[in-house]
Amino acid sequence: VNILCHAPAGGSLRSISGSGVIIDQKGIILTNAHIAQNFLLKNRDVSCLIRAGSPATDAYEASLIHIQSAWIQANAKILTEVNPRGTGEYDFAFLSISKSVTKDKLPSSFPFIPLATSPSNIGTPVVIASYGAQFLESSQIQSSLFPTVVFGSVKNVFTFASTSVDVLALGGSAAAQEGSSGGGVSDMKRELIGTITTSTTEGTTDTRKLDAITASYIRAEYRRETGESLSTLLSKSISEAIADFASKMPALESILTAQLQ
Repeated sequence: VNILCHAPAGGSLRSISGSGVIIDQKGIILTNAHIAQNFLLKNRDVSCLIRAGSPATDAYEASLIHIQSAWIQANAKILTEVNPRGTGEYDFAFLSISKSVTKDKLPSSFPFIPLATSPSNIGTPVVIASYGAQFLESSQIQSSLFPTVVFGSVKNVFTFASTSVDVLALGGSAAAQEGSSGGGVSDMKRELIGTITTSTTEGTTDTRKLDAITASYIRAEYRRETGESLSTLLSKSISEAIADFASKMPALESILTAQLQ
């Protein structure tokens, strides 16, 4: 899916276009924290919609059901930066589709790709999918944003800790551009093995670097921060997941907005 967030014109906040992947039949979306942080800024008149299709069109509203507070604490200052930098550490969040914005009702079940439980190795064949938008004008993002799908392989693996496989290096491709953040990396078993977090943005796309944090890293960090397995979150009803996280949002919002004073 495409995640499009509009910020008020003339302010310090920027409108953004990013990507996400539905990982559960209830309509739960995995994306980046640096995309999902915009869902904490409704009081600043930032509005976000979930878009789908080819080209992408407005489809759903969504609610934030988890964002790593460790990422918010470490990266709140990048909110207004034009060219933010990061390593991808802690950079993930979950949204839940909550409402249709078309004449159609929400489906009883969404097509999804499950999140893998084990890490991948160098050489693993992959499919990379996102809504890359770096070379489009804002009007084109609204009307002519098409999915970017690339076949490739894992070029290298890295860790944030010691021996775990936390980051997949995917090399240069058409997916290595702004807007791809939150896009998916799947293997031949049709499991989501990673989510795109960082990319270099200069030069031709084939010469750039594109990295994704692994599904196993996301599962481990979610447990470390919450004390629960990700399966617990995915087992909740949509209304329960939204309500459970709602009480945590004001404190996270205050960390972000403190940078806007």
